[in-house]
Amino acid sequence: MTEQAELESLLAAGGVAVALVARLARYAAMVLEANRRFNLTGAKTAADFAPHVIDSLTVVTYLRGSLVDIGSGAGLPAIPAAIATGIPVTLVETTMKKARFLEEMLAAFDLEGEVVAIRAEVAAHDPRLRGRFESGTARAVSSAPTVAELLLPFLAPGGVAILQRGPTDEREANALADAALMLGARQERVISLEGGRRIVLVQKESQTQIRFPRRVGIPEKRPLCL
Repeated sequence: MTEQAELESLLAAGGVAVALVARLARYAAMVLEANRRFNLTGAKTAADFAPHVIDSLTVVTYLRGSLVDIGSGAGLPAIPAAIATGIPVTLVETTMKKARFLEEMLAAFDLEGEVVAIRAEVAAHDPRLRGRFESGTARAVSSAPTVAELLLPFLAPGGVAILQRGPTDEREANALADAALMLGARQERVISLEGGRRIVLVQKESQTQIRFPRRVGIPEKRPLCL
């Protein structure tokens, strides 16, 4: 069995819609092939990577339109979400090899969008990007308050940040809620998934103060709330 055929089988078994299986398997196979040349993901096999593609599709229900994804890496969750929905996607990724790979994915799957190869702290102050997007995602990128500070400035009022998180405690949940308020947003709800995973929805209510995000490195070193 070829790697792509194995991926198709794994995705189908994981409940992915038949209409999406072939394209998502092709994307996953391209990630794994590129990963043999440079580090894109810790997943090395089809069996390792397929669950990440399936997990990426959990954000689709909550998308509201144009999507910005920060710390995109191999393109999760944004590339699978864009393949599934056709929405335009902007991928913020500073590592040049990863950024070039993401540009190849946009072209290979005829997806509308662009790759922004600069830090989120800088990109979020670009008038062309700030306050523009209806949806935002970030997967496995630092603490929840840090992610909120980096992501929410990209969103327009009425937009939603869709944060994919693992198990957490009350302290982190409270810190995210407090940080969201400082950034012109509010934590809307938490959706529990299998394996202790969660999706946290944060609703953007007003423009974020221009001082956020703070300069490069500060959101991670000194989160707004602890």
